[in-house]
Amino acid sequence: MKREELEYCAPAEIEKRSFAIITEELKNIPHEEWEEEKALVIKRVIHTTADFSYAETMRFSEGVLDKAFRYLREGTSIVTDTSMAMSGINKKKLATFGGSVHCFMQDEDVAAEAKERGVTRASVSMERTAALGEDFIYAIGNAPTALVALYDLVKEGRLHPKLIIGVPVGFVNVVEAKELIMQLDVPYIVASGRKGGSNVAAAICNALLYQI
Repeated sequence: MKREELEYCAPAEIEKRSFAIITEELKNIPHEEWEEEKALVIKRVIHTTADFSYAETMRFSEGVLDKAFRYLREGTSIVTDTSMAMSGINKKKLATFGGSVHCFMQDEDVAAEAKERGVTRASVSMERTAALGEDFIYAIGNAPTALVALYDLVKEGRLHPKLIIGVPVGFVNVVEAKELIMQLDVPYIVASGRKGGSNVAAAICNALLYQI
């Protein structure tokens, strides 16, 4: 490869060109036919990860996108399990509807309680949201224990999420935690299997926001 062989693309056109490549390459990968709104979510996840396997592993509950758009328009705030996901979500766009992004993972009292109880900070963070008196969108990209805590809180009637984006990455209880979320009577977007990440959680949030 020589320097002069590189394809020139103006900075403002890079994302558009990337999505064109994704759309073209998806033609060679077996997948279901998606409606446009769902396709844009999946394509943004692929754009973020360069991983086309998400075309086969993304799971959407019935009618979830229409509900997500409505909740975001109404100013619903988002809770994440990592500072990275919080940083990646387009907070300016979310704020135009009156929403904001929260992450309690770095709070000293959360860390202290988690250590005292022998549980993860992600679990304690989810429990903290139950006391805020607000129904959130949850974007979980790192900790399966956050999904397990959400499952328990919903089953106990202490929490009523408007949407759960469940895409933690890893090996221990990751697949199982995602399966628990899909058993709830709560709208969800889940990346089945081991793959995911904070960047994926943020990408899904942005894909929803950009379509409003």
